[in-house]
Amino acid sequence: MQALDVPAPGTFAGTAQALGDAGGHAIYAGYSMGGRLCLRLAIDRPDLVRALVLVSASPGITDDHDRAARVEADEVLAEGIERDRVDAFLARWLAQPLFTTVPRDAPGLSDRRRLTPAYLAACLRRLGAGVMEPMWDDLPQLTMPVLLVTGTLDDKYRAIARRMLERMHPGVTHLQLEGGHALPLEQPARLGGLIAAFAAEHGSAPSAG
Repeated sequence: MQALDVPAPGTFAGTAQALGDAGGHAIYAGYSMGGRLCLRLAIDRPDLVRALVLVSASPGITDDHDRAARVEADEVLAEGIERDRVDAFLARWLAQPLFTTVPRDAPGLSDRRRLTPAYLAACLRRLGAGVMEPMWDDLPQLTMPVLLVTGTLDDKYRAIARRMLERMHPGVTHLQLEGGHALPLEQPARLGGLIAAFAAEHGSAPSAG
C-alpha cells in the first residue's frame, strides 16, 4: 500500500486531480476528507480509479445554508489552529462527540501532530465539506468496485452510507467495523486488513489518501 499525502490544498477538484497525478492508476482508499477527495477523483477521472474504498466519508452537504454554516465553522477552526497551534487544536477536535471512541494514545495521532498549522488551516478553508460541490448526483455514474466502511457507533455516517447505496450500482459493498467515526485511529489493523483484502480481490495495491 502506498500512502499518499494530500497535496498542498488548491481547489477541491484540483487537489483531487493532484492526488491522482501522484497515485496514477490504482485502487484509492481515503478516510473522511481523504475519502471525499478520492470520490471526487473517481468521478472526474474514472480512468485512474480501478476501485474505491471510502471510510467514514460523505459526498457532501446539499443544503446551501448548511454549507455556508460549515464554511463559517471551519474558518473558526482554521483561525484557532493559527492562533493556538496544532496540539491545542487536536485536543479540542478530539473532544467532539464524534471522536469520543478514539483512544487518547492512538499511534496515528503522532502523525497528525507533525502537520503544520498553515497546512491544516488551508485544508479546512479549501477542502472542507462546505466549500466543495456536493457529489450526490454524481454517484450513479460510478462503475468501478466500491467499498464503504463505517463504524458501528457512527450513526451519522452509517446513515450517509445507506443513502449512498441507494444511488450507486448494486455491486457496492457497505461494511461496518466496531467503533466510531475515526476508524483509522480506533481499528487500524482491522481496517487495514479490510482494505488489503478488497485490493487483493480487485487485483491491485491501493493508494491511500
